[in-house]
Amino acid sequence: MTDRKQAERALRESEARYRALFDTMDEGFCVIEFFDGPHGPLSDYVHVEANAGYERHTGIPDIIGRTLRDLAPDEAEGWLELYGGVLRTGVPIRLERYFAKASRFIEVSSARLEHAERQVSVLFRDVTARKQAEAALRASEALARQNIQRVQLALAAGAIIGTWFWDLPTDRFTVDAAFAETFGLDPALGRTGLSLAQVVATVHPEDKAALSAAIEAAIARGGAFAHQYRVQRADGRYYWIEANGRVDHAPDGAPLSFPGVLIDVEERRAVEAERDRAAAALRALNETLEQRVAERTAELLRAEEQLRQSQKMEAVGQLTGGLAHDFNNLLAGISGALELMAARIAQGRTRDLERYVAVAEGAAKRAAALTHRLLAFSRRQTLDPRPTDVNRLMTGMEELIRRTTGPAIELEVVAAGGLWPTLVDPNQLENVLLNLCINARDAMPRGGRLTIETANAWLDDRAARERDTQPGQYVTISVTDTGTGMAPEVVARAFDPFFTTKPLGQGTGLGLSMTYGFAKQSGGQVQIYSEPGQGTTMRVYLPRHLGDAEAAEAAPPAIAPPRADAGQTVLVVDDEPTVRMLVLEVLEELGYAALEAADSAAGLAILRGPARIDLLVTDVGLPGGMNGRQMADAARLARPALKVLFITGYAENAVLGNGQLGPGMHVMTKPFAMETLAGRIKALISD
Repeated sequence: MTDRKQAERALRESEARYRALFDTMDEGFCVIEFFDGPHGPLSDYVHVEANAGYERHTGIPDIIGRTLRDLAPDEAEGWLELYGGVLRTGVPIRLERYFAKASRFIEVSSARLEHAERQVSVLFRDVTARKQAEAALRASEALARQNIQRVQLALAAGAIIGTWFWDLPTDRFTVDAAFAETFGLDPALGRTGLSLAQVVATVHPEDKAALSAAIEAAIARGGAFAHQYRVQRADGRYYWIEANGRVDHAPDGAPLSFPGVLIDVEERRAVEAERDRAAAALRALNETLEQRVAERTAELLRAEEQLRQSQKMEAVGQLTGGLAHDFNNLLAGISGALELMAARIAQGRTRDLERYVAVAEGAAKRAAALTHRLLAFSRRQTLDPRPTDVNRLMTGMEELIRRTTGPAIELEVVAAGGLWPTLVDPNQLENVLLNLCINARDAMPRGGRLTIETANAWLDDRAARERDTQPGQYVTISVTDTGTGMAPEVVARAFDPFFTTKPLGQGTGLGLSMTYGFAKQSGGQVQIYSEPGQGTTMRVYLPRHLGDAEAAEAAPPAIAPPRADAGQTVLVVDDEPTVRMLVLEVLEELGYAALEAADSAAGLAILRGPARIDLLVTDVGLPGGMNGRQMADAARLARPALKVLFITGYAENAVLGNGQLGPGMHVMTKPFAMETLAGRIKALISD
């Protein structure tokens, strides 16, 4: 066993020598082993071996067993890429790198361990002091170069006002005459043997502390020196100067000498001060620019608001003037016919009464049509939206449009295949289409071509913004003529109320306003495309309805409304006594029992009582603390099956639920024929 024992003893001695060398070597050393982590293959490594130098050079103790991502997670990817390249390629590396975890610069040598599958050795040492010394040297050299440039410029400009040589061990100055003159030194002192205190005595009190600190720092570190401060000259005034020099040290680090020059920088400081003042003024200007822009913008907005208000008042003036003119004509016809009727009845002459009644009814219908146009313009008309096939509606009106436009106009109707349905009031849409065709006819006094075309359109965000509407799917109706066209300023005002290019008395100026109001109230838009002499296209956008269109309803035959069944009762709530009286008269003629109330509070009291009520007929706008819709909703809490007929001049969206009425609720627009009201009441009660 002698050979084996000698081999074991030699191995132990070798390991002991290796361990002694390993632990006493100056450099830091470690062995890292890669492993597959949660971040992927070879995405982390663990320190499996390290010497005492590791802690000396990094300041990190107990490194064995710690992983990279646990030790320095923010730096992990960089170190993994560095050492992972060594592991994959087997090519050793040598470099310097900043180790943020240790706050030190280290010089690294790394190689792959061939006997281990995933291990890499790392030998390193702390070079932070050297890096800092190099950085200080570079800074000092840069400052020295700057000082040399300053001195050269000062020499060229004649700005050097003195030189000095400071012997640091003896604390004595040797200066030239210019230096002594600059500091106002006593000539008896000569040019040698000055102390720092004598020189500093002429420095401005506010600059002494900074100058002393700068000198002490330069002596401690060595290298280039530059500092600006104020000194008092012979005339008693303070002037800016710049001291430029260099501190030289002995090999043992002891400071030896401090030679330098003085440069006059008064003019340069004045220029820099002016530059700083201008820069400060510019910064102040920039800082207040936003505020001044905001103030100017607010001023412009106020001016724009005043202009809009002025335009509103002008439009209101046009509106009221046009209304007064048209309604005066209509009222003249109604009041004149009533006066003649009263006179003929007093005279016993009843033969002409029917003619006067026809005149009054005609004027009243024209007044109702004008009111409907106004409500359409204001987007407050009561609409009865239904799923509508626009192609069917358009072709159904073709013959009427041909008769209206006349033989001089060539009409073409183009119905798009697969046209989507839309949810609109078909009667109002017919009025819009007829009105647009009449406008097109008037724009072609010598005849021309009129084209009515439908299409599907899908507006994206950009197209919707350009048309001032919401993105989505729309059905379009285009009415195109080959007439005179419109100038841009006319297009800009085409939808204004009472704006018309027709001669006085030939147009109210409400047609396009009504079209615009109807389209907006229906959730769509109207666009004008026109050029003078090239014709005009009016395009109406109506939202697509996701459902089938309703079949066209046949007009009911004109028959007298049937009499009421025994006991059937109708409650009429309206704050206008005349309306209540007329409705009650109609109900009594039909045999209905009728109850009445002048406001919502009285009406709700009756509805909460025991009386039988088969139908509630109510205005929307009511006094008494709630409107007609609110009263009906409150009544339905006690009478869930109550049928309701709203009679109104206009219906607010908030009242009628954006045009959607509840089950069993219906609406009629004032004014209406009494026989129409009677038929509607009977149909609702019998339903």
